[in-house]
Amino acid sequence: MILAHPNDNVLTAIQDLPPRAEIESGVLARMLIPAGHKVARRPIPAGAMVTKGGAAIGAALAAIAPGDLVHAHNVGSISPDAVTPQQGSAALRDPAFFDGYLRADGRVATRNVLGVFVVGNCAATVARQTADWFDEERIADFPNVDGVAAFVHEIGCGMEMTGEPMDLLRRTIAGFIRHPNTAGAVVLALGCERNNLKTFLEREQLALGDRLHALTMQERGGTLRTVEEARRLIQAMLPEANRARRQKLPAAHLSVGLQSSGADGFSGLSANPALGVAVDLLVAQGGTAILSETPELSFLGEGLVGRSADGATADALQERLVWWTQSYARGRDVEIDGRLNPASRAAGLATVREKALDSLRKAGSTPLRAVYRYADLVTSNGLVFMDTPSHDPVSVTGQIAGGANLIACATGRGAFGSFPAPTLTIASNSAVFARAEGDIDLNAGAVIDGEVSIEEMGLRIFEAILAHASGAKTRSEVEGMGEDEFVPWPIGVLN
Repeated sequence: MILAHPNDNVLTAIQDLPPRAEIESGVLARMLIPAGHKVARRPIPAGAMVTKGGAAIGAALAAIAPGDLVHAHNVGSISPDAVTPQQGSAALRDPAFFDGYLRADGRVATRNVLGVFVVGNCAATVARQTADWFDEERIADFPNVDGVAAFVHEIGCGMEMTGEPMDLLRRTIAGFIRHPNTAGAVVLALGCERNNLKTFLEREQLALGDRLHALTMQERGGTLRTVEEARRLIQAMLPEANRARRQKLPAAHLSVGLQSSGADGFSGLSANPALGVAVDLLVAQGGTAILSETPELSFLGEGLVGRSADGATADALQERLVWWTQSYARGRDVEIDGRLNPASRAAGLATVREKALDSLRKAGSTPLRAVYRYADLVTSNGLVFMDTPSHDPVSVTGQIAGGANLIACATGRGAFGSFPAPTLTIASNSAVFARAEGDIDLNAGAVIDGEVSIEEMGLRIFEAILAHASGAKTRSEVEGMGEDEFVPWPIGVLN
């Protein structure tokens, strides 16, 4: 059993507990308690707060006896404005460094790739055929190039021609093109997209040159000729991209996007708080951590807004929460309406607030310094917030477009990948790590197993961030994940 905080009235089962198993001295399980689920350690009257990790995760819908399973059937939601605790700050370390690519404009990259982009889905096949041609054998003579990737998506046509949906799509694509990890790019179009190629380049102030080229299929004479020309342009950029060399740089140049994927009942006890320790270490070095997933965190209300460093940040964050809850998602059949999805319930989570509290623990203890729209360029250091959906590929796409050069993802059920900024995946429990060891980088289940402390696990995560930022491949990179996870937020109306 795990007691996350001395004042908690529940414990979390490390493994399945049969009825009458002793959970604490004199307290027996009254029913089967599945691994990752909670059990009452003392009487919880109807209406009383159920507390885990020192915070209220919900209210008892009926009296709960010691030894009872504490789950969605007997725990209800509470006001999102309840106070949200913060974990302790990590201790300062000596200056930390990693081996990165210093670009001519002063920005720093963790990877060195060439990208093939499309303004609309109609050019996706050309982009795929172009990028796929540059396999390991064809780029073997360019060892400092990490690959050629196609960044295709399903929108760009049949949508609103002006307004936020089109602006969002354009700044997302442009964010990837400008990203320090992108050494050069070719942008493709069919020629009649709503997201017009010429307008896209002008609006995003992207100048064509040695590192950026554009092709239109209707002008080039179709698919085959455009593929041939795109391959030629990529081939011509490879020698210059290969001249990049890694050098020792301060950890202050790292910008890490934070993600929770497939959360379970252990996530808030292991992977998320350990990642929070690593975030505090990164911020202490002058680096940047990007917290996102607005719908999930909206259930914390003022408990989240209270993390803001100043009034302007608090107001900007509050505006985003109101937009989600009272405009964009109002009345929709999604989790933001307060109903926990079946997969989360099955994994041991009882309420949406518990899931949100567990997720916030990955943000460490420092204040939020700024709030950004989806895919906006992040220019602040420290812990910042970017407004994104909770859907992992869409959220990560926005973070990378904003400049994240590495993603750290805590998971209770599986792996995730991203490109051109790689994803470091951290398992919340040893069982999922054993099942998917080839996909997951670190096992925070060692905390649950009593092998290491949260602080020690956090230090391991921080050291892994430095190692992977220096070029060590993540498991998702080895498995080839990430290229298909380029998913700009389809926020607008399609017709």
